[in-house]
Amino acid sequence: MADKSVAVPDRQVSWWKRMVPLAVLIAILIAFFAFGLDKYATFDTLKDNREALLAFVRDNFVLAMLIYVAGYAVLTAASVPVASLVTVGGGFLFGIWLGTFVTVLAATIGATVLFLFARTALGEPLRRRAGPYIRRMEEGFRENQVNYLLFLRLVPAFPFFAVNLVPAFLGVGTAVFTVTTFVGIIPGTAVYTIVGAGLGSVFDRGEEFSFNSILTPEIIAALVGLGVLSLVPIAVKRLRRRSKRSDE
Repeated sequence: MADKSVAVPDRQVSWWKRMVPLAVLIAILIAFFAFGLDKYATFDTLKDNREALLAFVRDNFVLAMLIYVAGYAVLTAASVPVASLVTVGGGFLFGIWLGTFVTVLAATIGATVLFLFARTALGEPLRRRAGPYIRRMEEGFRENQVNYLLFLRLVPAFPFFAVNLVPAFLGVGTAVFTVTTFVGIIPGTAVYTIVGAGLGSVFDRGEEFSFNSILTPEIIAALVGLGVLSLVPIAVKRLRRRSKRSDE
């Protein structure tokens, strides 16, 4: 009897293989809310488990750091919206300098994982379907990608997950994405980590704590100022081009 099985094109099989890692991250995000884990992502949870967490870090320092980095990276890659709370927790557990470093490292790893999965699974198909429009955007973005990426990282107005995805569709190289992410998130991460390092005294005084007290107008202005500085080279480059054209 002749084999009537339908052969699946290699291109289709390859597409499904590329989609699997991205689907896993989406499943993690859905599971986080489906199992009600978001209810535990609060400062009260951190306060209630304060002694146990600090004791674990004290007795298992290296293991605690590895768990923190791995967990933060997974949460970032899956775009679970708890980064601010976990960053404050990193400062609370590891202090300002180490807390900032491990958080920046973990966030960069997670962001790069999402970037690679999105670029592999969705980047090329999106470019093919979008046609010349996205190619024009890609050309402009590629010309000044370091400055644009630093601006997007420094200014707190842009969602972190969105800045992980957009470069994946605009042809940004992995090395550039990773370096600009690592450097660009240091100021904002340091702010949250510093707050976390002083969280113990807030708990001791029995005071309530909220994120509204972190990003003050002064801090936001400072971060925006850094973002604007990252765009200065682009402005200078355009002024030079206009000057050359006028001389011609």
